[in-house]
Amino acid sequence: MEKSDPRRLDAIQAALNAREADFLCADAAASDSGRRRKNEPQLKTDYRQSFSLDVDRIMHSRSYTRYIDKTQVFYLIKNDHITHRVLHVQLVSKIARTIGRFLGLNEDLIEAIALGHDIGHAPFGHDGERFLSELCRAAGIGYFYHSVQSVHFLESVERKGRGWNLCLQTLDGILCHDGEIHDRTLRPESEKNFDHLNAERAAKTTDPGARLIPMTLEGCVVRFADTISYIGRDIEDAIRLGLLARSDLPERCVRVLGNTNGAIVYALVTDVIRQSYRHPHIAFGPDVSNALRRLKQFNLERIYMNPAIKRHTAGIQRLFTALFHRFLTDIETENRSSPIFAGFLDGMSEAYLSAHRPPEIVRDFIAGMTDQYFLKQCPPLLVSELGIS
Repeated sequence: MEKSDPRRLDAIQAALNAREADFLCADAAASDSGRRRKNEPQLKTDYRQSFSLDVDRIMHSRSYTRYIDKTQVFYLIKNDHITHRVLHVQLVSKIARTIGRFLGLNEDLIEAIALGHDIGHAPFGHDGERFLSELCRAAGIGYFYHSVQSVHFLESVERKGRGWNLCLQTLDGILCHDGEIHDRTLRPESEKNFDHLNAERAAKTTDPGARLIPMTLEGCVVRFADTISYIGRDIEDAIRLGLLARSDLPERCVRVLGNTNGAIVYALVTDVIRQSYRHPHIAFGPDVSNALRRLKQFNLERIYMNPAIKRHTAGIQRLFTALFHRFLTDIETENRSSPIFAGFLDGMSEAYLSAHRPPEIVRDFIAGMTDQYFLKQCPPLLVSELGIS
């Protein structure tokens, strides 16, 4: 094959798209259905399928690189075997693609949604998200919610404000991925367009409790896989840190799901495949759904709200407040020596600058930070006084 002959590459993509008709189920998202907000003429000669291209763009984003030092659940703990967000998104991707393969769904779309779903998470996990949200509300820009921020990063912040122009189906799955919500059954709301995406982003910023449903079965699978990936893994991390004993797990849950992460993942994945195969929905069976709901409540009470992992929470909140107001002042006074100018706004597109108010710029800067970069921006004396290292 001659590399200079783009027609042959077009033929490869066309053949791959045609092959999907043979192995994808009728309700799967075909690769040639991918819709982008902006037309890209050069893609007509690109041999990559639409959702596969989205995977490439997400993995080459700077936001994806920063997963490496972002908290999943446990922060400021020196243990190399505790889950960080970079591992979490890889686990979500693997679990979701496994389910998708058995259900005949588009694994490229699943991978794109899974790898991009947490890009908007603030440093220090859900605690950081809560602190930043309080500051954003006080500044008059609405709630901060990580799924909305993930879409915002990928559409409007990455590449110095130009964004990655991802497909609607990918962005919708990222926006609607909320694994914190417990669903027994999810049926996709397929009739969506970019206007719906805009409206749902606005709704979530106004009310984080707004219920959003993915437009594809692939998006529904990632939402289930998000829960499957963390529920048992968080238990293993808690046991490793001495916060739990395996014997503490609720017996009713253990009987249905098992008492190790491997057993829990296998039980949940197997049940989803059985309950969803050749159906226009993604579902758990009633017994498994009830056991999972109880286990999520157990994790909330014994892990996520455990005082032993909250000893730095008040200090981290003070640091968020200090940084938010410091960078807001730096913008308002045009302090060009500030990291928000040198490390974020330098080279940013006019489209981004004209569309964002100072509090929104500060939100974007802080949300994109890794845990350690966040701490480096804080006054060392204050960090020391709060007992954080």
